[in-house]
Amino acid sequence: MQTHPKYLVYAFFLGMAISFIGSLPLGTLNIAAMQIAIAEGVANGIYFSLGSLLIEMIYVRVSLIGMEWMLKQEKAVRILEWASVAIVLLLAIFSFYNASISTAESKPIQFIPWMHRFILGFFMSAINPVQIPFWFGWSTVLFERKLLVQKKTHYWLYILGIGLGTLMGNMVFIFGGKYIASKIANNQAYLNYAIGSIFLLTAIFQIVKLYKKHKKSRN
Repeated sequence: MQTHPKYLVYAFFLGMAISFIGSLPLGTLNIAAMQIAIAEGVANGIYFSLGSLLIEMIYVRVSLIGMEWMLKQEKAVRILEWASVAIVLLLAIFSFYNASISTAESKPIQFIPWMHRFILGFFMSAINPVQIPFWFGWSTVLFERKLLVQKKTHYWLYILGIGLGTLMGNMVFIFGGKYIASKIANNQAYLNYAIGSIFLLTAIFQIVKLYKKHKKSRN
């Protein structure tokens, strides 16, 4: 079993690289982080991201010791998948509704304004089960190629790298969203339409994927 320090470096940077790249495709969490940053400032966007990456790190840690059991809980995973779709649809509806208001009154949406953004990020990430098979698959590949070693030190560096990678990926959306918003500061309605469209397309994509998954499981 590898104990050379280079494998500690591998664990950290592989976790960070995989997580960063995996955070770049449009999804519920990165778009929500962007929307919060636009509506409430960068700090709240970062709080949201920290909450979401914390639960992701917890999922990865659990995956390293019991992912096979988790994946067998099909009913629970299915419920979480549809709950995630429902939240994305709500965000789309709120965005379109706000965009339909006159331009003078249109404001960025604030989803569950009474909830601290760290807690909101934690909650939304917790019901987003897409990351479970994602990290199960990657961890399996790294184990098979002996790039990840079954030792606690390696595990924790791998998980810390994942957390940093997710934060870096979300920062692209947070600061990118703020930049775009600053360029169309007088056209908030158009921005809400754009964000609502992204949420709607994300929801449709998830629904199609769930339908195909359900159809495949029945065959």
